[in-house]
Amino acid sequence: TQKYPDQEPEVIELVTEGTMEFQDGGWDITYEESELTGLEGVTTTFRVEGDVITLTRDGGLASQMVFQEGVFHESLYRTDFGFAMMVTVCAGKVKYHLTDEGGYIDLNYSIEIEQSTAGYIEYYLQIKAK
Repeated sequence: TQKYPDQEPEVIELVTEGTMEFQDGGWDITYEESELTGLEGVTTTFRVEGDVITLTRDGGLASQMVFQEGVFHESLYRTDFGFAMMVTVCAGKVKYHLTDEGGYIDLNYSIEIEQSTAGYIEYYLQIKAK
């Protein structure tokens, strides 16, 4: 769910295949974005380790966002078109439960651009092993 000022919330539900692997003390969940998300050609990876979740995107855009409850983190968001901006994220909720059989990630955060709140994002990922 994405919520932006003066707009109706946008909800996207996506079912896709990906990989989930435990390595170096944390979980990596990786999948390819689709046309539905507007990020076709982008690979998304959630790295879950301790009380921190890091979202990395590569491909048509490059970004890395770090989520830790109540902590502000800055990140650079770049597109293939040469557009780049510094964004600040602050996670309100970082919850997860992951095992070899799957689990979930429940994450919400605000995003600021040049010290102005630009939106509020909620992710709920349900992960199932094949």
